[in-house]
Parts: sequence; C-alpha cells; structure tokens
Amino acid sequence: MALIDKEAAIEIARKRAEDNEWGFGEPVHVVEHHGWFNRKPTIFEITTNYPNFGTVARFKIDANTGEILEEGYVPW
Repeated sequence: MALIDKEAAIEIARKRAEDNEWGFGEPVHVVEHHGWFNRKPTIFEITTNYPNFGTVARFKIDANTGEILEEGYVPW
C-alpha cells in the first residue's frame, strides 16, 4: 500500500506551488503510475488547470515517500 494517497499528493503539490508563488488552478488532474507487479501507485503525476493552457503547474510525487521528484510551472 502506498504511504500517501491521491489527496495527500495533491496537498503536497499545492503547498509547493504556494511556496513557489505559483498558481494552482482547478481542475486538478492526477495520473497514478503503478509498478509492474502490483496495482499500488508508485508515482502521482499532478497537472493543474487541466486541460487548459496557461497557469499550469506539474508535479511528480513519489507515492511511498511523498518526495517531489519533478516540478514545473507555465504561467501563460
């Protein structure tokens, strides 16, 4: 079982966006990447303001540790 769930991953991303003074627009899209041998999520990929263009923040978060693996922001 993953140590964090989808909602916790969104809150981690929201906090980092706030710390970076990035927008965090709705709707938020989450893709759960799973391991080869089980259906437990290993990475949460989060995209804000989905599927629109501009003010998009993207994050990849490790589902086991809550660590942010990648992050980026497109303000326009």
